[in-house]
Amino acid sequence: MYKLFFRLVFSRMDPENAHHLAFRWIRLAARIPVLRTFLAAWLAPRYTELRTEAFGLRMHGPFGLAAGFDKNAVAIDGMAMLGFDHVEIGTVTGEAQPGNPRKRLFRLVADRALINRMGFNNDGSAAVAARLAAREPVFRPVVGVNIGKTKAVPEEEAAADYVKSAERLARHADYLVVNVSSPNTPGLRNLQATEALRPLLTAVREAADRTVPERRVPLLVKIAPDLADEDVDAVADLAVELGLDGIIATNTTIARAGLGLRSSPAQVQETGGLSGAPLKERSLEVLRRLHARVGDRITLVGVGGVETAEDAWQRILAGATLVQGYSAFIYEGPLWARAIHKGLAQRLRQSPYATLAEAVGADVRKDVRNPENPEKGNAA
Repeated sequence: MYKLFFRLVFSRMDPENAHHLAFRWIRLAARIPVLRTFLAAWLAPRYTELRTEAFGLRMHGPFGLAAGFDKNAVAIDGMAMLGFDHVEIGTVTGEAQPGNPRKRLFRLVADRALINRMGFNNDGSAAVAARLAAREPVFRPVVGVNIGKTKAVPEEEAAADYVKSAERLARHADYLVVNVSSPNTPGLRNLQATEALRPLLTAVREAADRTVPERRVPLLVKIAPDLADEDVDAVADLAVELGLDGIIATNTTIARAGLGLRSSPAQVQETGGLSGAPLKERSLEVLRRLHARVGDRITLVGVGGVETAEDAWQRILAGATLVQGYSAFIYEGPLWARAIHKGLAQRLRQSPYATLAEAVGADVRKDVRNPENPEKGNAA
């Protein structure tokens, strides 16, 4: 039913307008007590075997909504109602900003992909913090807060901008994410270099500890799929050195070549970050490499090209404790999270693993033990 609706209605609308329309419907449904209870029972059934613990947080399952969908923390209950076990809001910047000029979001339907150059459009960390503080939750998913650099802030002042957001938002976050990997803020990806990333992460860690002394707010970093393998290794080593709680792999890609894209050249050549199905292979490669490097010392979150329960299962076997999605939600609709959970529970029952935690990284451990498969086993 949704796919027919998408083809007849949403596909004919400007993608950003369609997003806002769907967003309003989700928020409205979450405000109506009887309706939201019915929808949550239908769309978010609980599978006890999928219960997950990550960086000290307990969740109903491993599948969450990636940052970018709910930039301003206005639909957390609505997304939990749809079955997401955790909801990552943002990206939130130190100051409010409108983002890049429209048109800035594009569908590549033939590739089940999106290109966006939104540019961190959001209400700013002060407004989002106030909204989170005033929230009276109906549902209680784990809430992550993804923070980025304000566009007008020069690169050399980036750490102070991130610290400002961390100080405002850490108290309201179950976990914090430092986003240095969006391609849509000039100079942002330069912060992934370890000489820039080390002081930035250290400053944010100190800000979170100073602001919330009564508990440790888990801190993660989100990286791009376009990093060279040696740079992925360098970020992994830095994360271990600094005692980070997690790495999210991966953000959108600026690559177009070698992805087998079928959409028209005019669509493919739009500038911005590409997400969705074409990112599947590279994001999985990065995840495997990270797990081979860090093992169980750091929690990994797999995102990028996740469409099906099989995709989510492959992320878990490659080392992800948590899995996130976004782009496929546009194409699959409100039953998507339900299908992911049902499929994951089936795969776990059919596997040799007693728990999801036991399955995390199983393929990488197997490959490391198998010298005849050097492509996966020698990532470290």
